[in-house]
Amino acid sequence: MKIAVFGTGTVGPTVAAALSTLGHNVVIGTRDPQATLARTEPGATGGPAFAQWHETHGQIGVATFADAAAGSEIIVNATNGGGSLEALTAAGAANLAGKVVVDIANPLDFSQGFPPFLAPVNTDSLGEQLQRAFPEARVVKTLNTMTASVMVDPVGVAGGDHSVFVSGNDAEAKETVKGLLTGLGHRDIIDLGDITTARGAEMLLPLWLRVWGSLGTGHFNFKVAR
Repeated sequence: MKIAVFGTGTVGPTVAAALSTLGHNVVIGTRDPQATLARTEPGATGGPAFAQWHETHGQIGVATFADAAAGSEIIVNATNGGGSLEALTAAGAANLAGKVVVDIANPLDFSQGFPPFLAPVNTDSLGEQLQRAFPEARVVKTLNTMTASVMVDPVGVAGGDHSVFVSGNDAEAKETVKGLLTGLGHRDIIDLGDITTARGAEMLLPLWLRVWGSLGTGHFNFKVAR
């Protein structure tokens, strides 16, 4: 499938590389492709600079948000949650219409330091905001409850016996996303319901952050035992 991955931090390139390895035609969407390709500073979490990463992933294109979305069947939103609406707006509603938008971002607000807080929370979610802003897109929330390495290698990184959630209004879109999740190695996929259930998935993040702080690693995930 033709997949655009928005975001050039840690998550976007990690997911893009994994999807490309599975045989998908992947392009990374960014605001300024030339500036992104010229980045030589290390990633915010200590990963390689984007230019260095791209040297070993040359099969993955880099394009503007609009061009990446226009040429793709699926768009993965791996941007910083605070910039997700801006990024998808730059992609253009017409380029998102009818397409599956896989939202794996979290609306974390770091304005008051660490740990961040969620905004919105309780009565709204980033997933819902994206669906309202782009009503013709088919938004599916998933993968936001784990770190990037677990997203793409759930068995190798965290043992595989854990859960991943999906939320969305479109049943066919959720089936498409479940297929991608299965391809990445996820086995316990729990459909929470419509896009409003993304509130619950996003509200796991405060707990996730504190578990990470306690364990000193993000190489874990949650399991729904039943």
